[in-house]
Amino acid sequence: MADLVIKGGAVLTMCGEIIKNGMVAVDNGLITFVGNDTKVKADKIIDAKGCAVMPGLVNAHTHLPMTLLRGYADGLPYREWTIKIRKAEMKLTPDYIKAGARLGVLEMIKSGTTSFADMYIHMDEAAKVVEETGIRAALGYGMIEGLNEDSEMKLKNREKFVQKWNGKANGRITTMYAPHSAASCSKEFLIKVRELAKKDDARIHIHVLETEDELKLMKKRYGMCSINLLNNINMLGQNLLAAHCIWLSDDDIGILKNKEVNVVHCPTSNMALGAGVARVPEMLKIGINVALGTDGAASGGSLDIWKEMRAAMLLHKLKDSRVMQAPEVLEMATVNGAQALGINAGVLKAGCLADIIIVDLRKPQLVSSNILSALVNGASGCDVRTVIVDGKVVMEDHNVTLINEKKVIDDGIDAILKLESECNLAEETG
Repeated sequence: MADLVIKGGAVLTMCGEIIKNGMVAVDNGLITFVGNDTKVKADKIIDAKGCAVMPGLVNAHTHLPMTLLRGYADGLPYREWTIKIRKAEMKLTPDYIKAGARLGVLEMIKSGTTSFADMYIHMDEAAKVVEETGIRAALGYGMIEGLNEDSEMKLKNREKFVQKWNGKANGRITTMYAPHSAASCSKEFLIKVRELAKKDDARIHIHVLETEDELKLMKKRYGMCSINLLNNINMLGQNLLAAHCIWLSDDDIGILKNKEVNVVHCPTSNMALGAGVARVPEMLKIGINVALGTDGAASGGSLDIWKEMRAAMLLHKLKDSRVMQAPEVLEMATVNGAQALGINAGVLKAGCLADIIIVDLRKPQLVSSNILSALVNGASGCDVRTVIVDGKVVMEDHNVTLINEKKVIDDGIDAILKLESECNLAEETG
C-alpha cells in the first residue's frame, strides 16, 4: 500500500509527456508510479480532477529573510539601494531572521515552491525554520570578507554550519559555501572556500557579474572579469551555483558551458535594480543549465516563481519572440532548478523525490488547449491548491499544515514595524 495517491489530474511529468486522467503514487518520500489510473491502494488519496499535477517549483537563488525589507528601498538605483539595505541589515538579529524566514517559507509554500537555495546571515535560524516547516532547501551562510569577523574565523564558522546542517531534516537540508561575490572576497579567500567545499563535498553559491560595477572593479583589480578569476582558481564546475551572470562576454559564456556551471536567472530583481539583462536565450541554446530565482524580496518584490517565469519569458521576447517558449521556461523552474541544487527532483517519475504540486486549472485564465502555455502566462501562486514535499502534504486545499499562518504573518508585521522604527531612528541620529 502506498502512502499517497494523486489521481484524476493532468500529470505534467516534465519528461516530455502530459498524462490525462493520470495518477502519481508516493511511498516513503519517493514517487513509485506515474501513469494512468490504476487500482493502487493508499493511506491517503487526493482527487486532482480539473488540476495539473506537476513537480514542485525550485527557487534557485534568494535571500529568505529579506521579506522584512520588501519595499524598503524601492525605486533606488543599485548602488543607493545597496547602501540603504546594508544599513538595515546591520540591525538584523537572529529573531528578525527567524520571523523573516518563516514569512518567506510560508509565501513559497503557498505559491508552489518546494525547494530553494538561500544565502544570508544568521543561517542557523533559517535552517531551523526549514526543519520545522517541511520545505526543502540548500542553505549557505553568506560571506563578505572583512565584514563582522576576521577571514579565518568566518571560514571556520561557515565550515561548522555546513557540517552541522548538511543532511538534516531527513535530508531536506543540504548546505553550500556562499561567498557573496568575487568582488567582495579576495582571491586568496575564494581559494580557501574552494578547498573547504572540496573537502566537505559541498556546492558553492555565489553572485557573478550582477552589475557593470562589478565587471569594472574586477578588471581594475585583477585585469580580468569574475568568470576568468573563478576559472583561474578552479572554482567553476558542476557544483557551482552562479547567480545573475548578466555582464558576460562571448568567452565567458563559453567558459560557463565548458565548465558545466549552473546559472540562476533573476529577471524581476535585475529589472527592478536596473542591473541589466542576462543573455539567457544564448546560454540555454548551447546547453548551459539555467534555473530561475526570485532574489530577495527587497529587490524582486515577491518569492513567487510563477512571476519569474512570466518575467523571464516576456523580457527576452522583446528581442526575439521565438525564444523562451513556455515548455522551456517551465523547465527552468523545475528540471533545471533541481539540477542546479543537486537534488533528485524536478520531474515526476518513479524513483524521484516526491516534491509535487497540484494547480487548479478551473480558473478562467488557465482554460486553454495548451496547458503549459496557460500555466506560464496565466498562473500565479494563488492557483496552487496542494503542495507535497518529501512525500508529505505541507499544504492541502490552500491550507498549510505545518505552519500557523496567522501567527507567521502577525509576527512578520511586528518585525517589519520594529525594524523600520530602528532604521528610522538610526537615520535621525545618524
